[in-house]
Amino acid sequence: MPDGECRLKGLVEIHAGVLLFGLVGLFGKLISLPPMIIVFGRVLFASLSLFLLLVFWGKSIRLKRKRHYLYMGSLGFILAVHWTSFFESIRLSTVAIGLLTFSTFPVFVAFLEPLFFHERLEFKAVVLAAFAFGGITLIIPEFRIGDAVSRGVLWGMFSGLTFAILSILNRRFVRDYSGYVVAFYQDVGAMVVLSPFLFLFRFSLEVRDIWLLFLLGVVFTGLAHSLFIGGLKCVKSRTASIIGSLEPVYGIIAAIVILGEKPALKVVLGGVIIIGVALYETVSTRRSGY
Repeated sequence: MPDGECRLKGLVEIHAGVLLFGLVGLFGKLISLPPMIIVFGRVLFASLSLFLLLVFWGKSIRLKRKRHYLYMGSLGFILAVHWTSFFESIRLSTVAIGLLTFSTFPVFVAFLEPLFFHERLEFKAVVLAAFAFGGITLIIPEFRIGDAVSRGVLWGMFSGLTFAILSILNRRFVRDYSGYVVAFYQDVGAMVVLSPFLFLFRFSLEVRDIWLLFLLGVVFTGLAHSLFIGGLKCVKSRTASIIGSLEPVYGIIAAIVILGEKPALKVVLGGVIIIGVALYETVSTRRSGY
């Protein structure tokens, strides 16, 4: 395939993947189940679809070392915490707030990477954190622990923190495997971690919920991962990361159209600051060669 056609195909695939990721937040409002059960359904269908894809492509899912199975299981635990906190944030507040507060994860990465890799903390990270915090203060109308929106913001930031940890550990432990294999094992690990909660929560599962969980796992997780990773064959990671900054934009627009959730002006302004900080950190990190 010529370079121009390959690049265009890659850009379309990455934009499609980011769009699907951005719409995930809607399921936190459309499915009337506890967040942990939503995440269990998501990883169940996602792991099944990824397994079928890997078998269809003839790819091996065997890991190179026995201890890597433990690493993958640990990453699955963090993934379960990340997605559960993300859906809890949306349940308590709005899709916009959940997506925007999660988008603080590049700032957490900037702080945590020096700890994990014994690197020097840059002053730039402190400045970016201050700007991101300023954006978050605009989102919160009045911070009170008893207020649902305030708790939604905290859960969203915790979701960003856990995703930052997951990203760093991925960099450290899973350099030798394809993104599909990593995603498969992390989804399976998350499914195992969350399975006990099926017996701890009282909930009723309707046919509509099953279909929505199927869509969430197969289309908005398995297919989204496949499109995004496939697009990286022809598009630079830096470009893909910049496109990834559109995820909350897609999600917020979809929430306005489908759910009628119109974010207040302060939320929009706070979101612009947070996304700007995340975008700047992404671009500057790629330029530095990390």
